[in-house]
Amino acid sequence: MRETNRRWHLAKRPTGEPDADCFDLREGERPTPNPGELLVRVRYLSVDPYMRGRMRDTASYAEPWAVGDPLSGGVVGEVVESGSDRYGPGDIVAGRGSWADYAVLDADDATDVDPSVAGLPAYLGVLGMPGRTAYFGLFDVAEPRAGETVVVSGAAGAVGSTVGQLAALQGCRVVGFAGTDEKVDWLVDDLGFDAAINYAETDDYRAALDDAAPDGVDVYFDNVGGPITDAVFTRLTVDARVAVCGQIAHYNDETVPTGPRKLPQLIAPRATVQGLLVSDFAPRFERASQRLREWVAAGDLQHRETVVEGLEHAPEAFLGLFSGDNVGKQVVRVSAAASS
Repeated sequence: MRETNRRWHLAKRPTGEPDADCFDLREGERPTPNPGELLVRVRYLSVDPYMRGRMRDTASYAEPWAVGDPLSGGVVGEVVESGSDRYGPGDIVAGRGSWADYAVLDADDATDVDPSVAGLPAYLGVLGMPGRTAYFGLFDVAEPRAGETVVVSGAAGAVGSTVGQLAALQGCRVVGFAGTDEKVDWLVDDLGFDAAINYAETDDYRAALDDAAPDGVDVYFDNVGGPITDAVFTRLTVDARVAVCGQIAHYNDETVPTGPRKLPQLIAPRATVQGLLVSDFAPRFERASQRLREWVAAGDLQHRETVVEGLEHAPEAFLGLFSGDNVGKQVVRVSAAASS
C-alpha cells in the first residue's frame, strides 16, 4: 500500500481553454483523518464541466480554487482509516475529496456505495451528483407531462443521458443533441430516445428540429448553450419550460458572447426559463438516490462511463470533456480493488 500521496493542484489560471500547464502533480505524506473524518483510498474520481468555473478568479456558485490549491470533486473509495463510528476500514463510500491517491472525507457527508446495484463508477454518474441533477432538473424544474416533446442538449453526457431516459419513462417524446454518430446511435438504440441529432454534422439545427420534433419543443433541458439553444428557442411551444443546467459551449469564453437575442423568442410561447443548482435540493437527495437506484436495478435506467486509467491522466480526462471525448460519465480510475 502506497505510504505517500500524489495530489493534483491548480498551477495557474487558464486563459480560454485550459491546458496541461494549469495542473501540478505533487507528492507528499499520506494524510491522517481527524475525528469525524475518513481516510479513503480513492478508487475513482470524477471530472465535471462545472470545475472549469472553479479555475476562474470570480465568484460563482462553486467556490473558486486559489492557485496552488488541491483540486477536488466527487470520489469513490475504500475507507483505510476512520475517525467515525459510521464507517470502518474496508467500507466503500462516495463523497467529496481530492484528486489524489488518498482523500480525507467528512464522514457526515459520505454516502454508502452498494456494488451489487452498479459498479463503483456509476456512483459518480447516474447514482451520484449528475443523476440527482437530472432528476431534480427534469421533475422539479421542467415538469414534463406524458405526450410532450423533451429536447436535451449534451444528451450523451452523464446528466443529459439520464434526463432523456427519465423523460421517456414519463411517456414523453425525447430528442437529443450529441456530437458523434456513435453517441447518436447509443441514444436511440440503447437509451430509447425517439430521435437524436448529430450537431457536428448538421448545418441547420432548426430544420433538424423540425424533423425530430415536428410538434415543437415543450421542454428543453439545456446543458450546452450556444447555437443549439438559439435554434431550440425558436421552436418552443406555448407554456414551454426551459431548465438551464449548464453552458459548456461558453465555459472557456473570455468575453460574453451575445449571439442571437433569445428573449423575444419567449414572448409568444410564454415560455419559462429557470436555472438550477442541484445543491438546492439537498434535503431530498436520499429520496432521489433511492429512486435512481431502483430504476438502475430494474434495468429501466441505463448508464455508461468512460474510464481514463491512472491518476496521472486526470487533467487529460478533464480537458477531454471540452472536446466531447466522453460517452456518458467521464471518470478516472485511480486504483484497483485492494485485493488486486
